[in-house]
Amino acid sequence: MQPFGTLPPTMLQTSDLNRELMAWVEETSELTKPDIIHWCTGSEAESERLNDLLTKDGTFIPLDPIRHPNSFYARSDVNDVARVEGRTFICSATEQDAGPSNNWMDPIQMREFMNGLFDGCMTGRVMYVIPYLMGPPGSSMAQVGVVITDSAYVVANMRIMTRIGSVALEEFPHKASFVKGMHSTGVLDPEQRYICHFPELGLIMSFSSNYGGNALLGKKCHALRLASAQARQEGWMAEHMLILGITSPDGVKTYVAGAFPSACGKTNLAMIVPPDVDQAKGWKVECIGDDIAWLSFGEDGRLWAINPEAGFFGVAPGTSMTTNPNAMLSCRANTIFTNVALRDDRTIWWEGMDGPPPESCTDWTGQPWTPGCGRPAAHPNSRFTAPARQCPAISPEWQNPEGVPISAIIFGGRRSTTVPLVSESLSWQHGTYVGATLTSENTAAAAGTVGQLRYDPMAMLPFCGYHMADYWQHWLNMGKHGGDQMPTIYHVNWFRKDEAGKLIWPGYRQNMRVLKWIVDRVRQRGDAVASPIGMLPTPQALEISGTDWPQETVKELLAVDREEWYKEVDRREEFFANFATNLPPELLRENEALRKRLQDEQLRF
Repeated sequence: MQPFGTLPPTMLQTSDLNRELMAWVEETSELTKPDIIHWCTGSEAESERLNDLLTKDGTFIPLDPIRHPNSFYARSDVNDVARVEGRTFICSATEQDAGPSNNWMDPIQMREFMNGLFDGCMTGRVMYVIPYLMGPPGSSMAQVGVVITDSAYVVANMRIMTRIGSVALEEFPHKASFVKGMHSTGVLDPEQRYICHFPELGLIMSFSSNYGGNALLGKKCHALRLASAQARQEGWMAEHMLILGITSPDGVKTYVAGAFPSACGKTNLAMIVPPDVDQAKGWKVECIGDDIAWLSFGEDGRLWAINPEAGFFGVAPGTSMTTNPNAMLSCRANTIFTNVALRDDRTIWWEGMDGPPPESCTDWTGQPWTPGCGRPAAHPNSRFTAPARQCPAISPEWQNPEGVPISAIIFGGRRSTTVPLVSESLSWQHGTYVGATLTSENTAAAAGTVGQLRYDPMAMLPFCGYHMADYWQHWLNMGKHGGDQMPTIYHVNWFRKDEAGKLIWPGYRQNMRVLKWIVDRVRQRGDAVASPIGMLPTPQALEISGTDWPQETVKELLAVDREEWYKEVDRREEFFANFATNLPPELLRENEALRKRLQDEQLRF
């Protein structure tokens, strides 16, 4: 089947913004020199034809139509399997604007360099023009963008992750600007791989990758890096956060956002299934989003949030009906599986999936695999791209143009010691300090020494599109604007271990105990006791006292060891020194206030 081209919709001729889009597409076409230009409509017929193209060229392998209806298997190049932070750049006007945690290049020089890479790169290829909408149609918080790419695989994934084609173009008359994204697979040479963001231009340029956040430009590139810089200027927030709604037995809904670094249970929490005993009492949890939240002030003065995405780009290994049944059911159909293992019967498998491993299959590199071969069948960063609408727990409000009001924000990291199960911040400023000092321990799948602490403020370190200290100042400014109506901020840690190295907290569905306490707290209920780091729940408030857990276990879960926390304060002071020129003084004062509270408690006891 030959690729097909389409003319731009006639509606594009009717406004200045649309004329700007037409001129940019023409300019990009002259640079990249494609054989065919196809404007994506987002229709089912278009999707079927693209899937056929991808199947015929070997990119897609259709999966069993009974077990995985309308789903496909794909492999990326072996050198193109994850985000590449070392080759990701924030090309702001000055290096100071980008800050010490981002790679910076001069925007004029970098754009000239990238234009050299793009020159003629689509010769012999199709240039796909993908208008896309981030956020619910009709929402004032939603944004439009256009990605130009030579990858049908990117089109297929963007169709799931965003709202593409006509639905996006219909929003153009209501928007003042659009984000421009240029992407090409190039020749997949890692030495030519660059993911560049130009905040002042609203432009993203990505070359020589065809996978994940490097290529799906609506995701981390637009929704976080560019959006965070825009949000700072306009007085809203673009955050690496899940959004969920919790319904209490009395029928009241409480909406919570949460930020977690990788391997800390973010997606599992976004799709949590309450324990049977809680469901019987009337507790219910609904998912609005699992990865990104845009928050802005509503007319009532509260922070309201939307999920700008339309799909889940989930990590496959470790996902099962035990750990995350809603995720498994979300990818039951209409899904793209990338870099997992392929069984002989055209079904998929990955490490951690329910049931025994297959006796044999084809691994993510295309090689035969058996359980004893000594290598993983699925890549640790293998993914499923699935429509959010298929999640059994998806909220009726997930496409509400107004968004949902956020009552609590949760930060969470992986800490085997020191940090208790859950604590409540003392104020928005204190909560900003808690988020700014968020740490997590490296896992075997992450770069660095296993167990080594790494700072990941607000889980945004790789995704903040400007100086991290200015980002913290923006959080503080938002708090001053919102005053008493700002959400309460919490910190959780599901990963504390005992002296034998065993996890103390069971996690997964039992995390509902913590969510219920948070709901009670924001509704001015729920018992708590003061500690130097914030308010802690009582065992009764977590309903632990009625279990058969040993008293020492409960005590360890909520323990705050002064000596360990003194070390924590010192480490945080050293971390803040990296941002000294722009660091808000309020954060240093919060660090010293924590030190003083630890000292005062020591004097009392």
